[in-house]
Amino acid sequence: MAGVRGQVAKGRDFTRQTLRDWGWDGTDTSEDTLLVVSELVTNAGLHADGCVQLVLTRGDVLRIEVFDGSTALPLREPAPRRGVPGGHGLYIIDRLCDRWGAEVHAQGKVVWAEIDASRLLSGKPVTVTG
Repeated sequence: MAGVRGQVAKGRDFTRQTLRDWGWDGTDTSEDTLLVVSELVTNAGLHADGCVQLVLTRGDVLRIEVFDGSTALPLREPAPRRGVPGGHGLYIIDRLCDRWGAEVHAQGKVVWAEIDASRLLSGKPVTVTG
């Protein structure tokens, strides 16, 4: 995928279609999921030379995994400043997900996030106007 913006767009498209295929689309939580994917893929692009692989798995949770080639684990800014770009992504992930973390492996690391499936099934429907 070319560039951070291209990776983010492709990651969101893949996730949107996967959620639709699994019947987990059209809720506030599914929209939150797209934001989480955007943040994880953006972080991989900005801090780790890009996303190598995006994996979504389902069960009792939706697990989002973003693999990159860096072994440097993500660090949350101590206190991101309002109105100043940067340093907010991991706080967003923390607020929207039930769990998240990162693990180093032989080829780099994976940053993962989990959203309980019950939230995707019973979330408030998104209302589109216009």
